Amino acid sequence: MKTKAIFHQLFSNETDNWITQLFRYTIVGGIAFCVDYGLLYILTEFIHFHYLVSATISFLAGLVVNYILTTWWIFRHHKLSNRTAEFIIYGIIGLIGLLFNNILMYFFTDILHLHYMFSKLITAILVMGWNFFGRKIILFKDNTSKDV
Repeated sequence: MKTKAIFHQLFSNETDNWITQLFRYTIVGGIAFCVDYGLLYILTEFIHFHYLVSATISFLAGLVVNYILTTWWIFRHHKLSNRTAEFIIYGIIGLIGLLFNNILMYFFTDILHLHYMFSKLITAILVMGWNFFGRKIILFKDNTSKDV
């Protein structure tokens, strides 16, 4: 019975517990990362875009996936009632993340001479922290809940 309660806490109950939210954000981030990473590879290797152009396009695709899943599953209590305004602010936070993404990608790839796909792995982990806390603090409010 305890396992079932933990499962519901982690995966299905509404929650304001930041640890549960971070756990869910990691899953959502993983899904968005797969979109981002896969598109980066396809655009660079098959379409022959420069890796930074590919990184920008793929990051934006991941941003949209992340927004949809985040607002549906993680942060259900919004500070803004206007979804368009919310998405714009979400996007601005994402664009700051994109700036970090491209600076770090350039640094790891062109300065440290790491393969661009490995650079993306390192960069994604670093940018995820900014995106989670930026969005949680700026866009989504905590409500009292029965989290343990």
